[in-house]
Amino acid sequence: MTDEEIVVSFALTRLSNADSNLDLEDVAALVVHRLTPDQMLDLASRNLATRNELRGRLFDSAVEHVLRTVLTARGPAD
Repeated sequence: MTDEEIVVSFALTRLSNADSNLDLEDVAALVVHRLTPDQMLDLASRNLATRNELRGRLFDSAVEHVLRTVLTARGPAD
């Protein structure tokens, strides 16, 4: 899953749950829940590589990668 696909998936998930008042981490978790196990493993391993860590919880690390990607794409806070 590319960074662009992550951002699009996040945006679509957020739009489809607009009435739920979810925070960003909840939306990222919904994105990760929809992934295949291989996709989740890929995101988790990319996140752990970014953090220079060898181990971490698979789901939590994948969610963190989605959040990191979306926040990076949004740019600096105003």
